[in-house]
Amino acid sequence: MNTEWLLSFIAFAFATAGTPGPNNLMLAASGATFGLRRTLRHVFGVSLGFAAMIAAVGLGLAGLFEALPGLKTLLKWIGGAYLLFLAWKIATTTPAGTNNGETPRGQPLTFIQAAAFQWVNPKAWSMVLAMMGVYAGHNMGHAADMLTMAGLFAIIGTITAGSWTLMGEFAGRLLSARQLVWFNRLMALLLVASLALMWR
Repeated sequence: MNTEWLLSFIAFAFATAGTPGPNNLMLAASGATFGLRRTLRHVFGVSLGFAAMIAAVGLGLAGLFEALPGLKTLLKWIGGAYLLFLAWKIATTTPAGTNNGETPRGQPLTFIQAAAFQWVNPKAWSMVLAMMGVYAGHNMGHAADMLTMAGLFAIIGTITAGSWTLMGEFAGRLLSARQLVWFNRLMALLLVASLALMWR
């Protein structure tokens, strides 16, 4: 792994982890509704869950998809169904101030839920398979190299996930409770739209 490779990989990681997608849209909605502190488990679940996925695929899991071609399709359908469920949860979350001044109705994703979601997230699979094709090459299966890639992505993923959460929290402070309801509904709609784009 030379300096040129490292800089290219870091740019790839920021570009893919930082662009709108299911994870970032959910983090923005959670930040707006619950704030950064309560969403931190979600943030770390995304970044560390995806890093674990990189390591697993790089160390041999990719071969499972070659042996079982239908597995990718199955994960795609499971992920799509779960994504629609999460979109519905976001759209129906009641922020503080709209329910007699009480705390928000609903809970942010836990660390385990966010980490597990990476394994059925269509964008996550597209990212990790593209990453293996472009950056892993002959290093596939080499533990040190795969763990380096996973570690770098964990750091970058935490930065980008935290940034989306902060943007959501900032938006939540600017919006009234009723406007926040519509913000969450917009995030849910964009989440469904992102699924449609990935399934084209």
